[in-house]
Amino acid sequence: MRLVWILLFALASNAALAASPEDDYIAARDKAISDIAAQESSNAAVEALDAANEKARADLEKRLSALLGPLSVKDFPATGTINLESLSASDIGFGMLDGLRYAKSDEGPSIVATTRGLAERWLQSKADEDDESLKLPTNLGEALKLDGFYAQAIGSDAAFVKTLDFALKKPEGADIAVARLGGWTQDVGPIYDQQVVVAVVRGDRVLVAEAPAAPAVPKIAACEALWTAADATAQKFQQAYQGSDLKDQQAYDSANAAWEKGDGDYRACMGERLPGDPAFPALLAQAQELADHMAGK
Repeated sequence: MRLVWILLFALASNAALAASPEDDYIAARDKAISDIAAQESSNAAVEALDAANEKARADLEKRLSALLGPLSVKDFPATGTINLESLSASDIGFGMLDGLRYAKSDEGPSIVATTRGLAERWLQSKADEDDESLKLPTNLGEALKLDGFYAQAIGSDAAFVKTLDFALKKPEGADIAVARLGGWTQDVGPIYDQQVVVAVVRGDRVLVAEAPAAPAVPKIAACEALWTAADATAQKFQQAYQGSDLKDQQAYDSANAAWEKGDGDYRACMGERLPGDPAFPALLAQAQELADHMAGK
């Protein structure tokens, strides 16, 4: 009988130590990243690196598809493609959120889906970043309230900048629901092509959707005036800087400060005034509908 108990204990211990599908995925991803880094260090041909990258991404896509299963959200396809754009640390698109992207076209709405476990592991990696500007909190609910989450998780070559947060009614069955209006940019100033971005956490699933704002976000004269005035001030300092053969550091700093302040004032103005615009109810309805569909309605 003692031998039976020993065997049962050994079997239970082995089962407890068995790798989960998420563990297997992370191990495969990290090995692929390491292998590609080794090839880069040995000066492998670009064609060989591209082939290795695509082969590894295809393997990881299959693993994620098995882990996540088919997506069931109205107006979105059931199957997706890997969200990671590259497994090379030297490429744009490296380090994005582990998950699958579901979309009918490149320009239309999309959803990135992952598990809570993979999202939390990804956040831990961002909390450990040496670059302060890239750090994110490990708490998923807190991270979803930050522009940096969306910029790093679902974007690759631009920053996401919020215009405002929508006051959503949390759908039944959702643990967390966050919705914001904002846009992708590489510079300061107004963003006229804005997106409705909605994140829903439901059980073990994390879904992040983005869709072009419908209707388009209107220009608000008072906010436009704030930016126009700030830009004019910044341009004067910039002209002085250029006129000094790029030696007047104070003029350079003053130009950037004027642009930064104008950008902040413009966004604050939009956040305050847009809810009173006739277009706002439709934008809020768009965000709510996305959240409801993602929660299973």
